[in-house]
Amino acid sequence: MKGYEYRHVVTIEDTDLLGNVNYVNYVSWQGRARELCLREYTPDVVAGFGDGVRLLTVSCQCEYLRELTIFDEVIVRMTPGEVGQTQMTMKFEYWRQRPDGEELVATGEQRVACVRPDADGNMAPARLPESMRRLVDAVTAGRR
Repeated sequence: MKGYEYRHVVTIEDTDLLGNVNYVNYVSWQGRARELCLREYTPDVVAGFGDGVRLLTVSCQCEYLRELTIFDEVIVRMTPGEVGQTQMTMKFEYWRQRPDGEELVATGEQRVACVRPDADGNMAPARLPESMRRLVDAVTAGRR
């Protein structure tokens, strides 16, 4: 599977009292992968945040398949899903790096909407920037 990869080493900060990764961290890593991907592939979108354009997370989910513990090396792979006029979906797979290969430990999905303030200051749907549409092709092909 091609896509954007975010690599993370689990630290004590990521774990709960039982020594497992706390569930909220998986969602945090989704956000980090998404933002770093945008930073790399669509700097104009990131720059546009200053002009009022925003990406709002509409939905987010994660399915946990295996536990992660301290010092596990995790690869979060993000691939684009459906792309609409104002929204797009991203799919996530979490892989534990092992000496003998990778093990799938979780899957997830996020849907984001592009918005900007209207004349009254309320957030209104906005078209996804063209560079985000090109991002889908670049990430899918694994180009940098």
